[in-house]
Amino acid sequence: MDRCHDKTCEIEELQKSQSKTLWIVLAINAAMFATELTVGLIADSIALQADSLDMLGDALVYVFSLYVVGRGMRWRAGVAMMKGIIMAIFGIAVLGRCVHKLFYGGMPTAELIGGMGAVALVANLICLLLLTRHRSDDVNMRSTWLCSRNDIIANVSVLMAAGLVAVTNTFWPDIIVGLIITALFLKTAATVISESLSELRKQ
Repeated sequence: MDRCHDKTCEIEELQKSQSKTLWIVLAINAAMFATELTVGLIADSIALQADSLDMLGDALVYVFSLYVVGRGMRWRAGVAMMKGIIMAIFGIAVLGRCVHKLFYGGMPTAELIGGMGAVALVANLICLLLLTRHRSDDVNMRSTWLCSRNDIIANVSVLMAAGLVAVTNTFWPDIIVGLIITALFLKTAATVISESLSELRKQ
């Protein structure tokens, strides 16, 4: 078997591995979005609602990632750019929800926030472990891995909010976590967009 054919087989195997991983994390994030949004609305928690939108954003990101597996670098960089834009949009949406909460108040339920936050953390840890082996494959997979890594940080923040809401008996920790998640969204969006622009300039 010639060397060129060996290389072709290697690329095909990598693409199959990427697709399989992306389908698994897509299913996890889609299921978690519906669950976390429902619990967030019941608990009147900005932090959970923000995190559920993050799950939805990730599910959309994985759909785009699956679309470009096996395509050229320009396609992958372009879709990574789209991911960054989606993340920025969700960040702005969370910011608007935080502002709304400041004016209309509402006491979130700490127990529901903590329980749902723990489930979301486990789900995202599984996704991160699955994606870690592919984080250096290309800009598309790296941006996908970045999304998953940031989810872990957001989940820990949600758990902290649950504890502080219980201790302080105010909605302020929930608001603050919502703002932290917003800042994380926007920072990551800027990173992904910057890296994508860099790749597109090389083409």
